[in-house]
Amino acid sequence: MAKVVVFGIGQLAEVAHFYLTHDSPHDVAAFTVDSEYLKADQHLGVPTVAFDLVHEIYPPDDFRMFVPVGYGNRNRNRELKYRQAKEKGYELITYICSRAVTWPGLSVGENSFIFESNVIQPYARIGNNVILWSGNHIGHHSTIGDHCFLASHVVVSGSVVIEPFCFVGVNATIRDNIRIARECIIGAGSLILKDTEAGGIYSGRPAQLLPPRQDT
Repeated sequence: MAKVVVFGIGQLAEVAHFYLTHDSPHDVAAFTVDSEYLKADQHLGVPTVAFDLVHEIYPPDDFRMFVPVGYGNRNRNRELKYRQAKEKGYELITYICSRAVTWPGLSVGENSFIFESNVIQPYARIGNNVILWSGNHIGHHSTIGDHCFLASHVVVSGSVVIEPFCFVGVNATIRDNIRIARECIIGAGSLILKDTEAGGIYSGRPAQLLPPRQDT
């Protein structure tokens, strides 16, 4: 069991608090946020402290951290806080729901958040700082790279590689032996039948490369 500080006080942080409280051996000791967002000294009944002071109040020798931040800026926002937490000396936990289906030998990196009803087949690998929302299928011999976010009910077939900083939307399907290049956005319901280009935005069945957006 670890005493854990959760970064954030938004909905995703609240969800993390719920899962850690009800389905893990860990104890959520506090929330931490950047000082400009610190509006109260408690949230959900536990203390809330400024991120610039957290290492002094909850020292890394005694506490671990979890950084459940969303996919904004192609997951760069979460990556930034993940790296800042590591620079402060924190060990970052990973949470795998007890209702996920996994097999012996699964490799999952630090600060990953794997929800219920994910089916992760043998020889799959999950990187650091990955969020797999509920109900995904991760096929055998597939790799999910660092700092990715897969929304619900994504089908990743066998021997797929998803490179770092990708977002895959609800109900997307990726055919076997496909490589999703880094920093791609795969739209909800899309069907990926061929390798993608780095930084591309894809949508449709079959998916097509869309013009770049200015807000991603």
